[in-house]
Amino acid sequence: MKIRYLGHSSFLLTESTGTAIVCDPYGSAVGYSMPEVSANAVTVSHHHYDHDNVSAVGGNPVILDKEQGYELPGVDINAVKSSHDDKGGTLRGDNVIFKFRMDGLDVCHLGDLGEECSPELIEAVLPVNILLIPVGGNYTIDGAMAKEYVDRIMPDVVIPMHYRTKGCELDIDKVDAFISQFDGENIECEEAGEEIELSREDIDGETTRVIIMNRGNY
Repeated sequence: MKIRYLGHSSFLLTESTGTAIVCDPYGSAVGYSMPEVSANAVTVSHHHYDHDNVSAVGGNPVILDKEQGYELPGVDINAVKSSHDDKGGTLRGDNVIFKFRMDGLDVCHLGDLGEECSPELIEAVLPVNILLIPVGGNYTIDGAMAKEYVDRIMPDVVIPMHYRTKGCELDIDKVDAFISQFDGENIECEEAGEEIELSREDIDGETTRVIIMNRGNY
């Protein structure tokens, strides 16, 4: 499968037979604009401007924004309800976590998760090979809480999202606040471009790779 980072919390996930899914497309108010992409489906973790700009995605995609199971050609999807804040959703509402089973890999997009780590939520999302996790704080979990999620979920690959990058106008932390949590630990941290390709052969079940992806110049 291919993972293309579109910026903010948005990714284009493409299964080997071509089924394409865009997660959390954003509006230009974040400080930069979504690239032109097409997909079979768009997942929306919650209806805020920086996560539900579905009109930016071409291809007449089906919109997935509810807590239920979905099926697309070659892809099974499960949606899990969670909270956008640490007060049970009373401050910023609900958040939907999406789990994708594609090409033999379990991919989890945590959306704008804001609640503290709990055994119930961990059990609901396991197993996870590839974890797409917010780390910027303020509107989501911060670097320290994101690290706790990584420790509890134990994914093979971690890709941080929802952090401050060049051009971003949101009051959120840079990714460094998350990366610094791994100081002194035997964790592989690496940078990548806007797209990577992963398969079962890349998963050894023993190591955790933290991959910092960079969106393209658009």
